[in-house]
Amino acid sequence: MAEIKFTDDNYNEYFSQDRLIVIDFWATWCGPCQRLAPIIAQIADEYEGKVIVGKYNAENNEELLERFNIRNIPTILVIKGGETVERITGAVNTAKIRELIDKHI
Repeated sequence: MAEIKFTDDNYNEYFSQDRLIVIDFWATWCGPCQRLAPIIAQIADEYEGKVIVGKYNAENNEELLERFNIRNIPTILVIKGGETVERITGAVNTAKIRELIDKHI
């Protein structure tokens, strides 16, 4: 599977690459996050090799929550060149995520 598990220990490894990054901020207790999980997995598979797609567990990590001012989950960020170019809060469908990615690749 192409989906990355971002953590406070590994995110710099991916941020140093010159590719679009899509991060889903989630938690195990979050119902909308659970509904979004298979969509993120599908997007990761579809865009493998073109876009870095992964999940960041808000329960076990906090650096990226602070860096990107994440206050609600699920939140999906599309990051290009280290800067947020798109932000969605709440569960969305596959088409919406594809639309946001396609605008920037």
